[in-house]
Amino acid sequence: MEVGLILAILGIVVVVFGITLYNRMRVLRNRIDNAWSQIDVQLKRRYDLIPNLVETVKGYASHERGVLEEVTRARASGVEAQGVQEQAQAENMITRALRQLFAVVEAYPDLKANENFLALQEELSGTEGRIAFARQFYNDTVLKYNNTIQVFPNLIIAGAFGFKQAEYFEIDEDSRGPVSVQF
Repeated sequence: MEVGLILAILGIVVVVFGITLYNRMRVLRNRIDNAWSQIDVQLKRRYDLIPNLVETVKGYASHERGVLEEVTRARASGVEAQGVQEQAQAENMITRALRQLFAVVEAYPDLKANENFLALQEELSGTEGRIAFARQFYNDTVLKYNNTIQVFPNLIIAGAFGFKQAEYFEIDEDSRGPVSVQF
């Protein structure tokens, strides 16, 4: 009788442990979705600012058409991107295009002093900071989730219920370096 009771208690403990691990993985996966939504909100904000910035620069530097078109193309690819990797690639394009745009602006002192341009630049700068924070939060959440599903005994439950590794939001090496601008 004692052996049966011990096995029943052990079975209950295992079931409760399994439920707890499953719930933890679900919570972490939901946090990843939430973190991605936060990135999406900030990217939308950035996408809304870019056309105004391009129009302001266009008034002063209309012959810099190639740079302006690159910014517009990069924005369009960001808006259309699906999934973490595609979005990361699009964001890398936008970062490079904006760097080139701001490098071109350096050649136009009147534009650099324009109040509308300065306000847009400040707003974009603040948005970039929020995007960086949202990316960091997302990647931290992905790290916690991936660590949780990869350790024993969690990996047994993760495999049984189809929990897969989440992707990090990474920038490419080209986006880390300086912008080269030719006049």
